[in-house]
Amino acid sequence: MARVGIRDVALRAGVSISTVSNALNKPDTVSAALVSKVTAAAESLGYVPLQAARQLRARRSGLLGMTVINIANPFFAALVSGAEEAAAAAGYRILVGNSDDDVVKERGHIELFERVEVEGMLISPYGVSAASLERLRVRRIPVVLVDAVDDAGQLSSVSFDDVAGGRLAADHLLAQGRRSLAFVGAREEVRQVRERLQGTRDAVAACPDSRLDVIWSSRTTASVGQTLGARIAAMPADSRPEGIVTTNDHLACGLVYGLISSGVRVPGEIAVVGYDDIEFASVAAVPLTSVRQPAREMGRHAGEVLVRAIAAGAEAVRETVVFRPELSVRESTSGY
Repeated sequence: MARVGIRDVALRAGVSISTVSNALNKPDTVSAALVSKVTAAAESLGYVPLQAARQLRARRSGLLGMTVINIANPFFAALVSGAEEAAAAAGYRILVGNSDDDVVKERGHIELFERVEVEGMLISPYGVSAASLERLRVRRIPVVLVDAVDDAGQLSSVSFDDVAGGRLAADHLLAQGRRSLAFVGAREEVRQVRERLQGTRDAVAACPDSRLDVIWSSRTTASVGQTLGARIAAMPADSRPEGIVTTNDHLACGLVYGLISSGVRVPGEIAVVGYDDIEFASVAAVPLTSVRQPAREMGRHAGEVLVRAIAAGAEAVRETVVFRPELSVRESTSGY
């Protein structure tokens, strides 16, 4: 039987050869509908792109690729550490790409990993397109999403229940009698942020006479948090929130510093809850209450899922693992 080629895919999809090439190699240059049409045609014919076929024959490189949103955040550093542990145990090494809150950098890392023929990828997505993920799947490059889920239901994932995490943080503040809360974070389009906000909103909606304000920041760094803390401190006392839920510990620690530097008592006047429970949270000047994410364990588990997928090849099954939140209570909410 003759090998299926790109011309056959073009005929089946009813498009040009160049469109097939773009859909499979540069999915961001064509519409999502075209990508779906072409990949469906390719799969129905059993077409494997030439580069993917070479990879399948040449395996193995012994390399895995991993993208993270921002390596400066200790949560992502711990995520990488756990993944490296699992990879090393199976004889792999990991190439790490720091997206640095930039979708263009993220896309560049993924394309680089393809060029160096990694055997699989761990992707902690910032803004990676569905088309790019679909291209990897068609090319038979095993992918595991980390700290995220695949809405299309195609890829394995190791994630965290962020809706429950946001609810846990807000419930803690509401249980103290704080009825005026604020949620502070950046980029609502990022799934983790959106779900943490949703959990916070759910808790407030279930509590009579409570209200929630949302404060968006440019980034989630300590310096940005410090600026926001000073800005909140400058508000009239009766307009300030009594409790704040943040999207990570860096932002929360900076925010606490900005508040206390401006004369606001934490937690006497305003309580603050962080997210991730990084090591520094417990030794900050005001030890930080934080929603704990077991980052190293999540990374290790994701690495193990990817290694299993590589070993299983075409027989790999989709795995979905969801970690549950815990709250580490410290002085930023309970020290008064």
